[in-house]
Amino acid sequence: MSNFQQRVISAIVMAALTLTLTWLGGLPFRLFCAGIAALIFYEWMRMTRPGNGAALGFLPEALIVIFIGALIAGLPALWLLLLAAILVAVAAIAARIRGAAPWEASGVAYAALSGFSLAYLRNDNHSGLIAIFFLFAVVWATDIAAYFVGRAVGGPKLAPSISPGKTQSGALGGAVGGLIAGVLLAIAAGAGNLVQLGLVALALSIVSQIGDLFESWIKRRHGAKDSSNLIPGHGGVMDRVDGLVAAAFALYVMGWIAAGAEHPALGLFPN
Repeated sequence: MSNFQQRVISAIVMAALTLTLTWLGGLPFRLFCAGIAALIFYEWMRMTRPGNGAALGFLPEALIVIFIGALIAGLPALWLLLLAAILVAVAAIAARIRGAAPWEASGVAYAALSGFSLAYLRNDNHSGLIAIFFLFAVVWATDIAAYFVGRAVGGPKLAPSISPGKTQSGALGGAVGGLIAGVLLAIAAGAGNLVQLGLVALALSIVSQIGDLFESWIKRRHGAKDSSNLIPGHGGVMDRVDGLVAAAFALYVMGWIAAGAEHPALGLFPN
């Protein structure tokens, strides 16, 4: 089986699983988000620890387990954010005492915010379901459009020192693709604030591409080609969700400003 066939099959399986669990919401989706957080943490540590993360730590793993337990239990959003801040602070203080680099604390923060943003953006209401589908539409369309436009048009590189394959034309094509997909999803959902959601879609598309570049920088900083080899043809979980989790956090913050921390999607897609 070719690498391209593996990528297609893996993508179909991942999309089907993701959409099914998103539709179900509740505990199944929180478990899904907890799994994403755990795998992001594992891959982050694998890349940033000496020896490809062969040696397990204790404190960072214990901290992320505490967070994941609270996420699954459905702790109120502000309490869970406070807990995450405390856990990251503990990891940072421990690293400073040992004279180590703060990569462990960064890993706890990145994994925790990734799982949190997805879970609490979805919540258990119809607005949350639409918000997550809106997020998926924008990010997935951005990835697809950036890939094909970049290959077809080429031109100057976007950030050659970080990700040599990305082009400025691809970034622009991705932004346009994400904007169109977001507006189409909003129309299909019957949303009335199309101009606002179009601007949100454009912002999310840009943030998702920044998230992609951030993960590329982490890999280059630590000499890793992929975050792991968990997904056939795709590399690791971080390689697939880097843009998604960055955009999810951005969308959660927008919703929080508009409607509060517990039900952020209501500020974007009112019932």
